[in-house]
Amino acid sequence: MADLNEFQSKIGYTFKNQHLLEQALTHSSYANEKHMKKHSDNERLEFLGDAVLEIVSSEFLFINYPQKPEGELTKLRASIVCEPTLALCTKPLDLGKYLRLGRGRGSYRRKKEKIDSF
Repeated sequence: MADLNEFQSKIGYTFKNQHLLEQALTHSSYANEKHMKKHSDNERLEFLGDAVLEIVSSEFLFINYPQKPEGELTKLRASIVCEPTLALCTKPLDLGKYLRLGRGRGSYRRKKEKIDSF
C-alpha cells in the first residue's frame, strides 16, 4: 500500500485515528482475502459517507439556490453525487494508488471502488 502520509498531505488532512484511514481505503475483497476481522473494510464507512455527502450537498444547494423548487434541487443534488462527478474528484488525488483491493480487483483499480472510498 502506498504511503498514507503522502495521501494525507494530498488531501490536506491528518487523521487523528490512522485506523479509520486504513479502513476507509480497504475494499471488502482485500479484507476477505486477508481474513481480516468483520467490518474491517470500508463498507460501513461508505454508508456513513453517503449520508454525509447527501446532507452537505443538500444544505449547499438549499442555501445557494433559494428560488429553486424541491424537484430542481433534487436533480441538482443527484448530478453532484453521481458516480461520474465523484470519479472526477478522485483523479487529482490518485485515489486508486492508495486503495487496498483484492487480487481480482487490484490490477485495474475499478472506478467504482475509488468512488466508494471517496
